[in-house]
Amino acid sequence: MPIVTIRGQLGSGAPEIGRGVAELLHADYVDREIIAGVAARLQRNEQDVIAKEMPASSLLGRIAEALDRGIPFGAGVEGAYLPAWEIPLDDRRYLQALESVIRELARSQSLVIRGRGSQFILKGYPHSLHVFTVAPVKMRVKRVMEERQSNEEAAEQEIARFDGASREFIKRHFQAGWEDPIHYDLVLNTENLSFQAAASIVVQALSIKT
Repeated sequence: MPIVTIRGQLGSGAPEIGRGVAELLHADYVDREIIAGVAARLQRNEQDVIAKEMPASSLLGRIAEALDRGIPFGAGVEGAYLPAWEIPLDDRRYLQALESVIRELARSQSLVIRGRGSQFILKGYPHSLHVFTVAPVKMRVKRVMEERQSNEEAAEQEIARFDGASREFIKRHFQAGWEDPIHYDLVLNTENLSFQAAASIVVQALSIKT
């Protein structure tokens, strides 16, 4: 069963290309479903899981996160007297659940998975292809403005926020560089490629690799 993981800079077309690849392969495209799966496994709400994907990088954010990990007075062993949904969600528990959900999905069906470290979790997985998408900043800003009907400044801020959080997520949980091409089989620059053409290239590369 073919597996494609895809991630990229905001505005470079990763979700659009991923959905196109899934359509060509007659496979499922998985994105937010992973959040739901991890949340269910940990008995947490989805916002807790989303927060793990957008790690705090500011000093104040890290202080707030450290305070959040504190155990209320009177609790003995970590979380001993707390229901599961109130125990602070630490990195180890989150990563274990994330890996479990992604590997279980990969065993059961052909998939195109967007992000969430899946290129690391499924590294070396049979019949898999790991893809990263890029594009010039100017083009990315234009695409984000059109998609979100925002002005240039808002688009630039959203790109910086998304890309920064993605780098921090991969560094924190996988000790790697998010944009390092060594972690991918295929890097696509969509400056002069339509998303449809890029999806076709991914499918061709998958057939060659497998």
